[in-house]
Order: sequence, then C-alpha cells, then structure tokens
Amino acid sequence: MAARTTGGASTRTGATSRRPARRGTRAAAPANGTGTLDGLLASREIIVACGPGGVGKTTTAAAAAAMAAVHHGGKVLVLTVDPARRLANALGLAGIGNQERRVPAEAFAAAGVSPRGELWAAMLDTKESWDALIRRHAPDARTRDEILANPLYSDISSRFVQSHDYIAMERLFEIHAEGGYDLIVVDTPPTRNALDFLDAPRRLAGFLDNRVFRLVVSPGKAYMRAVSVASQVLLRTIAKVAGSEIVDDAIAFFQAFDGMETGFRERATQVERLLEEDSTGFVVVAAPRRDSIAEAAFFGERLAEGHHELDVVVVNRVLPRFDLAPEAWPPGEWPDEAAVDEDPTAPVAPDALAELEANLDQLARLAASEAALVEEVAARLAPAPVVRVPYLG
Repeated sequence: MAARTTGGASTRTGATSRRPARRGTRAAAPANGTGTLDGLLASREIIVACGPGGVGKTTTAAAAAAMAAVHHGGKVLVLTVDPARRLANALGLAGIGNQERRVPAEAFAAAGVSPRGELWAAMLDTKESWDALIRRHAPDARTRDEILANPLYSDISSRFVQSHDYIAMERLFEIHAEGGYDLIVVDTPPTRNALDFLDAPRRLAGFLDNRVFRLVVSPGKAYMRAVSVASQVLLRTIAKVAGSEIVDDAIAFFQAFDGMETGFRERATQVERLLEEDSTGFVVVAAPRRDSIAEAAFFGERLAEGHHELDVVVVNRVLPRFDLAPEAWPPGEWPDEAAVDEDPTAPVAPDALAELEANLDQLARLAASEAALVEEVAARLAPAPVVRVPYLG
C-alpha cells in the first residue's frame, strides 16, 4: 500500500489511522518517497527496527532517527530497549537513561550537518518504568507501597526478560500518547527476543485472564473455596521446595495486585493496537551473511503472520562490487574517487600487482555471494524494498 502524510498524521491508501493528527513541524513526504527508507521516515509516527544481533541495528536506528531530524525536521526520538545499551556510543553521548535527552546541536555541527529538527534519545530502565506503572495503576497509596516493597515484585520488575519486553512496549505507548514527538524510532533486542517484545501485550493479557491467576488474587470467591483443598496442597508442596517466605511473598503480591489487572489488561490491548496502527512502520536490519539473512527472513515472515506490514529491509555492511563498471552499481554506492589517496600514476611492482589482482578476485567472489543473499531475502520479503548500506571504514 502507498503511504502519504497529511497534517502530521500518517495514513495509508484505503485505511485511516486511528490516531488524531499531530501539530508537528515535519516536512511532508515527497510524492515519490514511498517505498524508501526516507519516505518511511517522513510518513510514520513510530518505526520499529528489528533484526539479528551484531548487524548494526542500533547504529542503523540512531542513523535513521538522525536522518529524519536532519531532512524532515520536527522532534525525533530514538528509543532503545536493547539491554546491551549501545545507543549512547552510537550517538556519542554518555548517561542516557529512562528520561529522554536531546542530542546537542554541537554534535551535528561537528559532523558538518545543520538539522531542521531536534534529535532526542532514551534507553529503557526496566525497574524505573515498572515503578512508574505501578504508581499510575495502584488504587491507593497503601497498595502502591505494598507492591513496591514486595520482594517478588522486585525480582519480576528487574530480572525477568518477559518483564523487560512488556515494559518496553508500555514505555513506547506512554511516550507516543504524550504526543511530544513527531517520530519515535525504536531499537529492539536481537530478532527472536524482538518477537517476544511484539507479543508482550498479548501475553500479559493472557496471563491476567489465566484461571490460576484469578484463583490466587481472589481467595474469597466461591470458586476459590471449591478448590481450596487442592490449592493448599499445591502451596505446601511449593513451600517445601522454594520456602514458605517465597510463597507468602507471591500470595501477598498477587492479592495486592487484585483490582489493578483491569487497567493493565486495557493498557495491553491499547499497546497491541498501537503496533497495528498504520502510523507504525517496521524495518528489518540484517547483514549479508547466510545466518543473518535467514533470521531477517524469519522475522519478516513472522511479522506478516502477526498482521504487521514490513516496510523496509536494510542490509548493512555490503561489500562494494569493484568488478562492476560504475554504471552497473546500485544508485549511491559508487565510491567517492576523491577519497582515494594513492597516486594512480605511480609505478606498481609486478608481484604487488598480482597480489592485488588475486585480492580483487576474492573480493569480487565474496561480493557476488553477498549479492545473491540480498536477492534471496528481497524475494522472500517482497514487496518490501531493500536498502543496501555499503561497508564503510
């Protein structure tokens, strides 16, 4: 489907975004900008960057956000939920945390760039975000304090991977709902964890509807009394293995949670809908290696199964094709001749020339192999366009 931008809110032909228009200052997408990364940046409110680990996904997300701030203006945020926390290095900043920080204009000036808009950055702090969520949903101060002081809650909110996945989506929803940014670029964990990231709202809603959860949080209900004997046997067994204090903490935590699950369930549904909005786009980042391409294709196909449309595939660090004539290269990938320092008229020893020819042949074979992998993923994930980023020093 073609994308277009109208008054700061994005829509796709034949469908209307459920989110009201923003009063943003970003430039409208060019008429021919659909089907490109630049067009995607101009026509979405959220872009989720996914892919295998070690392919430059964090750097790609940061570069895409910077590109949007420079070319399209407005207020752009890059948010990383990757526990590896590489975003600060990618942006040349220190101390990025849960609260957004603006990338200073001096950083752009040092690179010789004058942005039309602002670039902001944040890294998810799982514990801090969970605490804020509990404070927002707790019915009263006593319940809030009981949950925040509960040892089980402390473990869940700071250690469990599934907890990190859900709160990442919650944080994204919160920032988007506040309406302070024209574009949010989300850097996710490596591929298969990113699938957990996308499924987190659905899993939470399923957990809150689970019969065992309902029994634990509602001990006074008639159906709880009906299974009280079996429940007591189960709890005694768990207590022997894990200790009675852990069982007591778990019961206290879930009972304090009673009454809050409705708010969490509704919020999880809203987060899931946000991912399905026409204003949310998905980018898969990969490297030209067999394993990475397979992971990228796997993720793109899973997106389709989850009714999410893949918008762009970025293949990062692609070797140049030195064996091709300039006119045969993909647009924008022919190397800058001004960057060549050697004197082309200087004499070259025959042995050295033979070594260079052998090296060129090896590079040509490797580049051709990479090109075949890129064509493979392009075919599997069509009609999503493929952006090739050349290998740079």
